[in-house]
Amino acid sequence: MTLRLRLTFWYSAVLALIIALFGMVVYGITTFTLINQIDTTLHETGDQIIGASHLHNVQDVQYLIIPPLERFGASRIYVQVWRHPENTLVASSNNFSFNYTDPLDPQGLSQTSQTTRDVMINGQHLRVMSTPITINGGAVVGYVEAASPLNQVDLAGNVLLLVLVAGGAAAVALAAVVGWLSAHQALKPLDTITQTALQITRADDLSRRITMTGPAHDEVGRLTEAFNDTLERLERLFNAQRRFLADVSHELRTPLTTIRGNVDLLRLMGGADPTSLDAIQSETERMSRLVGDLLLLAQSDAGTLPTARYPVELDTLLLEVYRESQVLARGVTLSIDEIDQAIVLGDRDRLQQLLLNLVSNALKFTPEGGRVTLSLSLANGWARIVVSDTGIGIPPDELSHVFERFYRVDKARTRSQGGAGLGLAIAQRIAQIHGGRIEAASDSHGSTFSVWLPLAPEKTITQPLRVIEGKSSAPLAIKKAG
Repeated sequence: MTLRLRLTFWYSAVLALIIALFGMVVYGITTFTLINQIDTTLHETGDQIIGASHLHNVQDVQYLIIPPLERFGASRIYVQVWRHPENTLVASSNNFSFNYTDPLDPQGLSQTSQTTRDVMINGQHLRVMSTPITINGGAVVGYVEAASPLNQVDLAGNVLLLVLVAGGAAAVALAAVVGWLSAHQALKPLDTITQTALQITRADDLSRRITMTGPAHDEVGRLTEAFNDTLERLERLFNAQRRFLADVSHELRTPLTTIRGNVDLLRLMGGADPTSLDAIQSETERMSRLVGDLLLLAQSDAGTLPTARYPVELDTLLLEVYRESQVLARGVTLSIDEIDQAIVLGDRDRLQQLLLNLVSNALKFTPEGGRVTLSLSLANGWARIVVSDTGIGIPPDELSHVFERFYRVDKARTRSQGGAGLGLAIAQRIAQIHGGRIEAASDSHGSTFSVWLPLAPEKTITQPLRVIEGKSSAPLAIKKAG
């Protein structure tokens, strides 16, 4: 059963139930009202007859004198008076089309209180009310039975029932048609989404989008927008994966080609050549670094990257990175502008890797005679590490892509220096794992990368601060050059 058919069925079923309940209530109230009016008339007729009757004494014998029955009730009310306990007919009205001498309601002639019943006499449906006649509130000496035909009530009930059934059926049928058309119109965008999804699957074309035809803020509109956003994200991921595979293949092919060439050379020479061995070792280390970086990113994406959470003194760590990076300077002045004391919670090795990636990246793109400057400052509960250079800079349209994997602004220069375009991506991911971020800015005078890390709460700092460069643990500002 399709969704349209299910919606139509349930809509029609609920409407039919409501109409049925409404019809039952209307039919019941109408019938009750009409019968209650008849019962009121019969009750008044019986009371009038009993009230107009009187006792007459003749030689110690009491006679109950009944007035002419034609004087009471309407022309459609038939009245009988019965003597009790003999149950003999004393009088009856002659306003009926038949002369009926049997009790209208035999059961009513044995009751001590007023009773009302529906009876069928000669094919006529009658409403009969039996009222006992008592002497001075004592023994029952007779009964007055007043009857009124229910033909009009039955006719009105049948007509009302026919109208309710026919009208209800027509209303349900019309509602089913309207519900089907409404469901078809409402679900039509879902067919478009389905067809688009099938076309994307068959053609492997993630660039297709669903055209928005209805309101943008209803359920279908939000679904269409969400589906388009999903397609856009899938397209970006697919393209990134395709670029990733192409870049990995390219990066691994270069060292493998070098290794294979040197191995062939060694075979031709019949011995070990130090130059060839050095080249093989260099390319092997390069592949190891690449594979290690890819593994780190894969673990980070999967949420399984192991990271410690201990207090880390950023000022000490920055000085260590400064010393280690001196050997990479090669004609570039590496200096520390200012350094404050800051402690964060995190993995010391990962944070060191973050800073080394930023510093080495700055040194690569800074020509000889240029300057790379490091600094550490505090701002509103955050530690800010700045790595700035006077290098070639990054074009504005490239700046937003520098943290993407395998992205290189100058591909030829980076490859010749051994880079694979993963350093900044790894640095960004490490900063995010520690609850921080990296901001990049660049112009024609160079680039600046700012690392923001949240300071550790004071209650988590259990280790004493170490002395830096023979100074006290107070905030430190030093100036160093190459």
